[in-house]
Amino acid sequence: MSVSWPPTGSFAVGGSAPPTIGHRYRGRVRWEALFADLESGLDAARAQDLRDEVAELTRAERAQVHLADRLRAARATTLRLVLRDGQTVDGVVVDAAPQWVLLAPDGVRRALVPTAAVTAVVGLGAWAAPAAGEVERRLALGHALRAVARDRTLVRVDAQGVSVSGRIDRVGADHVDVMPADAARGAAGWTFAFETLLVVRSG
Repeated sequence: MSVSWPPTGSFAVGGSAPPTIGHRYRGRVRWEALFADLESGLDAARAQDLRDEVAELTRAERAQVHLADRLRAARATTLRLVLRDGQTVDGVVVDAAPQWVLLAPDGVRRALVPTAAVTAVVGLGAWAAPAAGEVERRLALGHALRAVARDRTLVRVDAQGVSVSGRIDRVGADHVDVMPADAARGAAGWTFAFETLLVVRSG
């Protein structure tokens, strides 16, 4: 009798049958599912990290925003400004700079308000203008008052504890001279420190 080697049949070792193709396929699918779950979890973690990072950046950016930046972004918006003495100024924002905001209460009158005099704002949106550049920073309150002085228009100056109607005569580095409208030639005028000003109204 002849014996062929290796044997053409199959046999079990240790009583266990060799893995079949079906077993190998199911094992591969199970591993793929496990790794798919792992990738899904990683994707969710990455998305959460991104949301946390965006939220942190948003908080950091908001912490750098000044009231003047939001006022500069509010051009053509109707606002109500509450001033230090409790009075309010309503109008459309015509222009704004870091130290002042110009409102139009109606089609003719204007109100120049130092931002330092503002204690609250009604109607202000969430938007903020980019940080003021060098040119905008030069447009200080003194520059705005000098523009009003050149116009020679009658104004009403509301300052802490006093209100005077007249014309702006001179503008210094930190103060402004106002000559009352009914003052005789050579009469004494009023001098206001910038820090006391609340609003300068035209008309």
